Amino acid sequence: MLSDIEIAHQTRLKPIQEIAKSLGIHADELEPYGKYKAKVSLSVFDRVKDRPRGKLIFTTAITATPAGEGKTCTSIGLTQALGKLGKKVSVCLREPSLGPVFGIKGGAAGGGYAQVLPMEDINLHFTGDFAAVAAAHNLLAAIVDNHIYRGNELNIDVTKPGWGRVLDVNDRQLRQVVVGLGGKGNGIPKETYFEITAASEIMAILCLAQDFTDLKERLASLIVGYTREGRPVLAKELKATEAMAILLKDAIKPNLVQTLEGQPAFIHGGPFANIAHGNNSIIATKMALHLSDYVVTEGGFAADLGAEKFFDIVCNTSDLKPDVAVLVASVRALKMHGGLEKRRLDEENLEALRAGLSNLEAHLENLGKFGVPAVVAINRFPQDTQAELEEVLAFCRRKGVEAAVSEVVAKGGAGGVELAEKVLKVLSQKPAQFQPIYSLDEPIKDKIWRLATEIYGADGVQYSVEAEKKLKELTAGGYDRMPICMAKTQFSLSDDPSLLGAPKGWELTVRDVKVAAGAGFIICYTGEIRTMPGLPKHPAAEGMYISDTGQISGLF
Repeated sequence: MLSDIEIAHQTRLKPIQEIAKSLGIHADELEPYGKYKAKVSLSVFDRVKDRPRGKLIFTTAITATPAGEGKTCTSIGLTQALGKLGKKVSVCLREPSLGPVFGIKGGAAGGGYAQVLPMEDINLHFTGDFAAVAAAHNLLAAIVDNHIYRGNELNIDVTKPGWGRVLDVNDRQLRQVVVGLGGKGNGIPKETYFEITAASEIMAILCLAQDFTDLKERLASLIVGYTREGRPVLAKELKATEAMAILLKDAIKPNLVQTLEGQPAFIHGGPFANIAHGNNSIIATKMALHLSDYVVTEGGFAADLGAEKFFDIVCNTSDLKPDVAVLVASVRALKMHGGLEKRRLDEENLEALRAGLSNLEAHLENLGKFGVPAVVAINRFPQDTQAELEEVLAFCRRKGVEAAVSEVVAKGGAGGVELAEKVLKVLSQKPAQFQPIYSLDEPIKDKIWRLATEIYGADGVQYSVEAEKKLKELTAGGYDRMPICMAKTQFSLSDDPSLLGAPKGWELTVRDVKVAAGAGFIICYTGEIRTMPGLPKHPAAEGMYISDTGQISGLF
């Protein structure tokens, strides 16, 4: 089989104006960035907001493993399959970060014959949204430090990290730094930090804002530090709101591209799901729902991360509600959850597979707790045996869950028709009874407890002394009626990445807590999770090449 980028290069793309026209987007509502990608004016939403909404199909997955699950490929392939069935469908995805692209994961535009295109543009600088978020974030950091340097009228406590900076590459050297060295002319010496751009609160704001007015209100509410008396200092006090909004004036507009088979694809925003809320923009999803009969979207990583955060953060922030969930699994990943080593995954092993099904079962049960009917997509790999595939299908039958083997990577939309038909069947027969797992009015610790015990399977929750102190401060400050954004490993339902399957007999440890007042959620840091990833021993960047004519290879 050809590589992903070779398949992409052989595909004849439609002009972006043709893709827009298929949705009913007018020419004067489109802002092309070359031939095959464009920004869509927010005026489209004003024009179509009174139309009935399409059905929202939310794609998620079992717990991530190095074996591969194939969630994004499935999202795109399902969209292509619904297109083959004659449905008016769009897909809504997040934008890839350069960190994973050049780090350990590679690109994030799908794979094989289930891709969004142009994949090089999408995986690299695209339309500049990440750069705009980083610029707005770092401008605010510069304004804060300049305020301190010019006399610190707001009495900001410089002994605390406050508002850090961001960068869209993995760089562990910048996790904790000292700035302002070299004399008075270089500013005030202080300790600070860098996060990856996907973890910026401004990225979350971009994805959670309902419109440009809401964006500005959220930017104004950003907490940039605390006074020596402990009062939060907001971005609006530094008169930084309008300047940040100016930098984000184009970034807030959704990006339109296409699948390999020509279905519309909105790709907008890029928060990670293990350290942020992990879903694309509300604006893009709502726009697509008013322009399409079916919209496929996805959350980052597994259902305990991206899906839970969509249900409890995004749906609590907006009026979005999922109609069905597609839970992606692979035989290889399930065998790894059953204890099989990665080097042996190509061997048939029904015993390991049966043991690993506990992870699939846990995620199915969790989706049921939200009242969302599920369809299991078994993403087929060439080494999977028929006996192994049948084992997973039989498990789903016993659970009363629709399931289908998906071959969208190898066959495109044609390989996902059975899956699409199962999704349509569930949509017609099992209406969702959606509800979040907790009420926003519950105390912060009660919300954390529900996530830990009902979604992750923990026996309880432990808090560090620092976390306990901050929780009391947040409650006293009136920040307690917010959803929880758990920063947790993607490699386990627990906070320990070595615990596979469905771990029992453990307690979640919350080591730190932070309020993201602009985004409107409380971040709980667990385990050893980092908001600035590091590079692996052999980064994906080492295997990339660009020819003298500009042809890229090695990019996923």
